[in-house]
Amino acid sequence: MADLVGIFSSAVGPIVAIAGVGYVLATVKDLDPEPLNTAVVYVLAPALVFHSLAVTELETTTLLRVAVGIAAFTAVMWAIAETAGRIVGEREPALSGLVLVAIFCNSGNLGIPVSDFAFGEIGRQTAVLFLSVQSVLMYTVGVYVASRSSGSAGLEGVRRVFYIPLVYAVAAALIARSLNLVPSAETASMETLQLVGEASIPLMLLILGIQLARSDTAAAVSRAWPATALKLGVAPIVGLGIALVLGFQDPTVARVFVLETAMPAAVTPLILVIEFADGSRSGGVLVSEYVSTCVFLTTVLSIPALTLVIAILQSGVVI
Repeated sequence: MADLVGIFSSAVGPIVAIAGVGYVLATVKDLDPEPLNTAVVYVLAPALVFHSLAVTELETTTLLRVAVGIAAFTAVMWAIAETAGRIVGEREPALSGLVLVAIFCNSGNLGIPVSDFAFGEIGRQTAVLFLSVQSVLMYTVGVYVASRSSGSAGLEGVRRVFYIPLVYAVAAALIARSLNLVPSAETASMETLQLVGEASIPLMLLILGIQLARSDTAAAVSRAWPATALKLGVAPIVGLGIALVLGFQDPTVARVFVLETAMPAAVTPLILVIEFADGSRSGGVLVSEYVSTCVFLTTVLSIPALTLVIAILQSGVVI
């Protein structure tokens, strides 16, 4: 139990602190998060994913299996969230917000340190891979869903994908790896990419804090519980099922895969909603307020939830 307390004090505490700084800053100063969102979407996030994908040491077969697993997880959770949302009466744009919250996990600023602490070097590398693959889906599937929430469905939503640099950053990293053209991690170019990419994590958390300070979260809390239940209750079960079906050769990779699917809602969906659906309302609540509330609730409630998941995974009972 002491080790689990250490995991959360080292992983969750800094996250809460950085988001808190953003909240206080937005309370004191009237800040607009949109310019910060633009910097993350078009500069910082592409650098983070390119560097992470380019330097990972996991085998190609593991890369492919994890990628297939993440795609399957995204598809299954999308179907579940879409169905559950309609059952509880959600309609656009909140329905798309619910889908974004349910299918995308905080695999970066929370998933990587927790996985590293719980499962060591393999845990960290698997978490970075999870982040890289999920980032591609965030800026393809996620952009489409966010665009749909503002009424820009169909081809218009898909077209926006091709204006997101991260997609090209992933392609460039994969090509560089396949041709053995990735520079050494110690070179100035790679160190610069790492520095720029790592800046995206605290900035995303500052954006979350700023958005929470600007949001009427009380109005959105009552509507956020279905998404919260899907994210913390259903998602880990779906992740476990997919891991068992895929049959990872390395049990540690399988356990980290499940742990990543159990993470709270990612901050990036909030960034996408602000970027592509800013101003959209549902029942008097801004979709950005709805998503930020879901991120806040799932992050806070993930502390006991992840404690249980880590204990089960480390015991080896299920994998």
